[in-house]
Amino acid sequence: MVTYQEKQLQEISKQFQIYGQILHAETCKIGHINETYSATYDQGGTKVRYIHQKINRTVFKDPPTVMRNLIRVTSHLRRKLEAEGVPDITRRCLTVIPTRDGHSYYRDGTGEYWRSFLFVEGVQTFEAVQTPAQAYEAGRAFGEFQRLLVDLPGERLHDTIPDFHNARKRFTAFQQAVQEDRFNRAQDARREIDFALQREPLADVLLRALAEGKIAERVTHNDTKFNNVMLDSATGRAMCVVDLDTVMPGLAHYDFGDMVRTTTSPTLEDERDLRKVRMHLPMFESLAKGYLSGAGQFLTPGERSYIAFSGKLLTFTIGLRFLTDFLNGDVYFRVHRPGHNLDRSRTQFKLIESIEEQEETMQKLVDGLDGAPAAPTPQPAGAAKPRRVARTRPKHSP
Repeated sequence: MVTYQEKQLQEISKQFQIYGQILHAETCKIGHINETYSATYDQGGTKVRYIHQKINRTVFKDPPTVMRNLIRVTSHLRRKLEAEGVPDITRRCLTVIPTRDGHSYYRDGTGEYWRSFLFVEGVQTFEAVQTPAQAYEAGRAFGEFQRLLVDLPGERLHDTIPDFHNARKRFTAFQQAVQEDRFNRAQDARREIDFALQREPLADVLLRALAEGKIAERVTHNDTKFNNVMLDSATGRAMCVVDLDTVMPGLAHYDFGDMVRTTTSPTLEDERDLRKVRMHLPMFESLAKGYLSGAGQFLTPGERSYIAFSGKLLTFTIGLRFLTDFLNGDVYFRVHRPGHNLDRSRTQFKLIESIEEQEETMQKLVDGLDGAPAAPTPQPAGAAKPRRVARTRPKHSP
């Protein structure tokens, strides 16, 4: 860490209700959006770590509103966990450290917004799922996260990134990029463009189901990459869901679908050897079991019927975003080589083909898990168990 950043953090640290001398700080290589530091303090002879983070105002246009969402969510999570008798609360839910004057963030002299969290100890994160057991824990973590927030009181949460997962708007942006072709790149992506155009009806399936009342709006995480789940270093159990800036109104399927995209294929999202890209059914089964162990307590039969489809839709949506960015000159996603975003889109589209081949089997598997028992974590007294509902699987594909 360079000197000016050390001095800057010394000043930032004085703004929050953190007592003791800051001994050391270093950059945290987590996430790609906010600027994050881990700082170690000496508090009466005990070393305690905190996170100091500068919010990215380019991505999040209204940081105070982001923080209002975050405080509401973490406060509710804490209350629910305490009511359920869950131990070790500070490792199960992010703890926001207030400023000296009681606010959730500090705005410095340059207009930048800073916040602080208690560092969660004894956990680790992974960039990719390595085992079915980890897939189960990822699913369980986000399923439990949705369950705990299903009764969040008060007004609707603010949309921190409006239309983030709106597939129709993403498709419209893609069509515009193809039409304009400002960088003369469409000729290099003709196969991918045709692939996307053929699957345009996918964009409206969940939006139409929501409009028709078949599925419900929920409080969702909206960025369910595996590295946003902290696993206990000793047991491997999911402890805490992090990166809460995109927690806002959404569909349960957005969270599960993105988990399918990022956990069920053994490759990275920019894999060039497309022969390696495949949705692995055993990994999907573990993911679904974990997810339904928590979310199964509140999901309606209508919502359950779109579970398998959600993996295809979210993979299609992010593939569209990569392809659109390639056509627009790589202005959103960071690239590390020519054609990087095109490679990313090809990987997503190959995964879609694999999901399409197995979608019926995936949904039948989910249907068979309708009565799956809850995850082995403390449950509220008298909690109702989900009922098995007999039904036929609707056709969601165009």
